[in-house]
Amino acid sequence: MDFKLNEDRRMLSDTLGRFLADNYDIEKRHGFVMQEDSFSREMWEQFAGLGVIGALFNEEAGGFGGEGADLIVVFEALGRHLVVEPFLPTLLAGTILANLGNQKGLLESVISGEALLALAHGEPASRYEMSLVDTSAKKSGNEWIIDGNKSVVMGAGAATHLIVSARTSGNDNEEEGISLFLVDKAKGVTTRNYSTLDGYGAAEVNLADAKGVLLGREGGGFEFIEQAFSTGITAICAEALGAMHVATDLTVEYTKQRKQFGVPIGKFQVLQHRMADMLIELEQLRSSIINAAGSLNSQRLVRERETSACKYLAGSIGRQIAEEAIQIHGGMGMTWEYSVGHFAKHIIMIDHVLGDTDHHLERYIKLGYSH
Repeated sequence: MDFKLNEDRRMLSDTLGRFLADNYDIEKRHGFVMQEDSFSREMWEQFAGLGVIGALFNEEAGGFGGEGADLIVVFEALGRHLVVEPFLPTLLAGTILANLGNQKGLLESVISGEALLALAHGEPASRYEMSLVDTSAKKSGNEWIIDGNKSVVMGAGAATHLIVSARTSGNDNEEEGISLFLVDKAKGVTTRNYSTLDGYGAAEVNLADAKGVLLGREGGGFEFIEQAFSTGITAICAEALGAMHVATDLTVEYTKQRKQFGVPIGKFQVLQHRMADMLIELEQLRSSIINAAGSLNSQRLVRERETSACKYLAGSIGRQIAEEAIQIHGGMGMTWEYSVGHFAKHIIMIDHVLGDTDHHLERYIKLGYSH
């Protein structure tokens, strides 16, 4: 199998890498986090102008990418610079919108940077269970009225529109009966906005008599949520990989500069072994991400097993690399001014997005038994 990037992806990788190197250092990132939406609107417009948002979607949806390899290129670069702009919320909600029918050109507006989407699916009691949906939707004449609460909705504070999951039939833990709606956030929606521990924008969302436009078949939304989550998992695993590479590089460089007993600590064999283990684990994770990316268009069981395996590895390897980076740096690694602590924090927090290691290990086992 040829893992080399084609010409278009090499150009995207080079362009995005140079842009981030010139415009997205850790100090600027701190400034973006402190803005009202926890990201820079100006930077988001520049990403749109570079075509980075368009790389997340295929030509039918108005983009020019959308394959697993495109996601790896974009999100690994984002991870290397701890980019806080809402790429993951855009990918999750945009994937659903593209698969269920683009509403009045909305996705084109998202790709151009004018509109912002977020997926409101998780609820206070659902934890990582995709089928546990208590939010309800009832039809009133020609309209759907939605009531309920959504929790830790990434990007919801700045979003102009939400893709909302709501139950239209069945019990609150059944896959069948979950429907998807496009909701204008300005009508019947209130949000409590905050930043996550690693600086990304999220919100608690309350829907009270909110009006929604049904997307796809009534009660048939679960398969599209699951597919979007697989796409999002592949992307954030690549983002974690990028952050882990930087954390590892910073740690290796630190061992060359920090001296004990008159010699760089990188000369100590025990630290050399630990850093070699970090590099080996990174290559293992990269292989898993490539497998997950290649399975996104495969049958459901293959896709879900590969993405759950990848998320489990990203969580377990990420914890190892974050802990090693901080421990080897010592107290310096925890200072605000030095970037390695911010990378470690983001790597650890990624484990709690779209299911943690325990959840995906259990899910992988269950999927194996169902084969």
